[in-house]
Formats: sequence, structure tokens, C-alpha cells
Amino acid sequence: MISSQFASRVTLLRDRVPSFDTYPFDLPVLRGLETLELHPAVTFFVGENGSGKSTLLEALAVSLGFNAEGGGRNFTFGTRESHSELHRFLRIAKGYRRPRSGYFLRAESFFNVATEIERLDTEPGGGPRLIDGYGGRSLHEQSHGETFMALMTERFRPQGLYILDEPEAALSPTRQLAALARVHALVRDGCQFIIATHSPILMAYPDAKILRCSETGIQETAYRDTEHFQVTRDFLADPKGMLAPLLKP
Repeated sequence: MISSQFASRVTLLRDRVPSFDTYPFDLPVLRGLETLELHPAVTFFVGENGSGKSTLLEALAVSLGFNAEGGGRNFTFGTRESHSELHRFLRIAKGYRRPRSGYFLRAESFFNVATEIERLDTEPGGGPRLIDGYGGRSLHEQSHGETFMALMTERFRPQGLYILDEPEAALSPTRQLAALARVHALVRDGCQFIIATHSPILMAYPDAKILRCSETGIQETAYRDTEHFQVTRDFLADPKGMLAPLLKP
């Protein structure tokens, strides 16, 4: 049966991989990867720094037609060619519905996206201003957190596919809760999210699929079994006890 979700399955074309001893295919998340089933509403990729979750998310976004540095499907700029060739070896199973909107957010390169928006808006005969789709105020004239929230509240629309790489990077805990509420509103409007995150606040979204990237590959895990939840819970319960062995005189 054909799925109704925008992206339902990710398959690594293993027979085309030249070698699992070279980057990025030597990453543990790829060595044993065959297929990943995505949640129709929210899928989280979690794991330690360097686990490969952002590399996989980037490749998934490029495979779906997004620019490697972020933005909507119409963005084609490149500040520095740094993404891997992994996207050439992925097959994404898509449903019969097509997203009406979409966006790839990379926290580390969103400044470049904001600069590209300003450049395009200064070109003659370019049609409506792109910045109007983000609330009308220059993204460079707002804080990092404000730009992220403007993106989510103004640019993200119903029936969209949104891929977010560490969206919590510029958000306070309160703003993370606001972002989570916005994600929920958009999910109810038919959107699908694929998110790489370290935030135990974001990954608490009910009924989401959490895929943990580790040295043993990718495994689905429960929220309370994530290291992010457990470390945060233990720290808040006893910050002095957690810090004592780390801050010895």
C-alpha cells in the first residue's frame, strides 16, 4: 500500500557503496544501515556529537531536493561545498501526497540562508520579497532565537515537510517549549518533521519516533531511555553531586 506520508522510508543502496572503510560510509550509523522507517508526524535522530546523525539528516534533505546549506527547495546557493556524497546512495520512499511547503534548517548555516535572502531581495525584477515570508523583518536584525521562531511561525505552513538540524541551538528552554507547541500545531495541519536534536525538551514530543545513533548503529528507543533524558534528570535532581567529581580542586 502506498503511504500517505511525504517521506516514509530511507534505504541505503548498499550494493552501490564503493567502500564501507571510507567516509561517510565508515560511520557506525551507516555500516549496518539497510532501511529506516520514518514516523508520519515526527521523527527524531539523537546521539552524541560525531555519531553521524547530522550527516544522515543532511543527506536525507539533499535527496529530497533541499539545498545542502538549508532553505526551501528554491535555494541553490553554496557558501562552501562541504556535504558528503551520501545523498547519492539513499532512496527515499514517498507517499502519494506531495508537500505544499518544505524547509531544511541547519542551525550552523542559517546565517548564510539569511544573507542569501537579502541578496535575492535586492535583485531587480525578482518578484515579491522573500523576507515577507519570514515576517518582513531582516533576519540579520534579530537575535538567533528570534529568527528561528520567525521561521517556524511565519515560513512554515500546513501540509509541509520540514527537516531541522539542532533547532534548539539558539532557543532558551521557554522558546523550545514554544517551538514544540508550533510543531504540534503544524502536525495537526498535516505536516511531517524530521529532526536531529540534543534537546530533551523537544524529543519529549508525544508519540514521536526516536532513533538513537550510536557506535552500534541506529536503534529506535523510548524517550526515558535516552541519555539526554537520563543525564538531564539526574543533574536537575542533584547538581552538586553531579558536578563534584568533575570540578575537583
